[in-house]
Amino acid sequence: MIPFVDLRAQLDSIRADIDLAMAGVMETSSYIRGPALGAFEAGFARLVGADFAFGVGSGTDALHLAVRALGIGPGDEVITVANTWISTAFAASYVGADVVLVDIDPDTYQMDPACLMAAITPKTKAVIPVHLFGHPAPMDEIMAICRPRGIAVIEDVAQAPLAEAGGRQVGTIGDIGCYSFYPSKNLGCFGDGGAVVTNDPALAERLRRLANYGQSGHFDHEMVGYNSRLDTLQAAVLNAKMPHLPAWTDARRRAATWYAEALKDLPVKCPVEAAGARAVYHLYVIQVDDRDECMAYLRDHGVMAQIHYPQPIHLQPCYAGLGYGPGTFPVTEAAAQRILSLPMYAELTQDQIGIVADTLGAFINE
Repeated sequence: MIPFVDLRAQLDSIRADIDLAMAGVMETSSYIRGPALGAFEAGFARLVGADFAFGVGSGTDALHLAVRALGIGPGDEVITVANTWISTAFAASYVGADVVLVDIDPDTYQMDPACLMAAITPKTKAVIPVHLFGHPAPMDEIMAICRPRGIAVIEDVAQAPLAEAGGRQVGTIGDIGCYSFYPSKNLGCFGDGGAVVTNDPALAERLRRLANYGQSGHFDHEMVGYNSRLDTLQAAVLNAKMPHLPAWTDARRRAATWYAEALKDLPVKCPVEAAGARAVYHLYVIQVDDRDECMAYLRDHGVMAQIHYPQPIHLQPCYAGLGYGPGTFPVTEAAAQRILSLPMYAELTQDQIGIVADTLGAFINE
């Protein structure tokens, strides 16, 4: 069997580092806001090139706190893409803002700047580009649209740490970057976890307070805040993993080149990188005819393919009230019927990719 992601292989390669990091936390019993958290926040800020970084409870929390820190609320509009994990839209809903969705580029699956431009109204207060599948959104175009209009930009970097757009690392181009450390992410902990980063000192202070009960000092609560803290054990795990992320990213890029070579003669659409973009391949997403039957065949033959995501946000029951219906976002909807995520992780071998390609070819030629 070729798993979709092999967390055990990653753990086995750094088990001693993980054990040492977690033992240090247990030895001091510093489970909440212990030294490992401070070390992680400083190290992660350096890694991504941000002035400030704060560990929070999850990637969903990171997005929610980012929207709230910007003072967005009822009557405001937040624009994001129709093809993303639901948390991106929830972030706006949590503060009572209106979710506005736009379509995507058919090749990169990223926000279409022309669609973004058409969706902006006087009520637009923020845009959330999603660096989906590990490919960067077109940040130069998005910033050129948003900056002159005073529209905040929150980057959803859950799937794309270390990805680059125009020579700059994503997450630090907009006002706030939001990360997830869900276990299967490129940098994952042993449960839920996330981070927010920014270069704005005022936003940094507001984010810090919101994540920690609204406190300006011990027992001094200047705003209604939240209990959204990355616990110290998870920070310790991330401290052990973080030095390996550049090498793991290189390995994912190498696996993507192996896939492209192995699949070049098959009638499937492989990922492409836009000009000036450097993807990190959180997922390797192809398009294929008879997608559902193809996935079933692959899984029956030991290749654990998945779909990300089968139903766009505007067709989810919880967002029926937005007024979008089938056909509103044709590129998103067409992709949702054809996309298939193949196994992708840093330890994936060229031989395994050959097996995936052979199995896919067998289905196509059956």
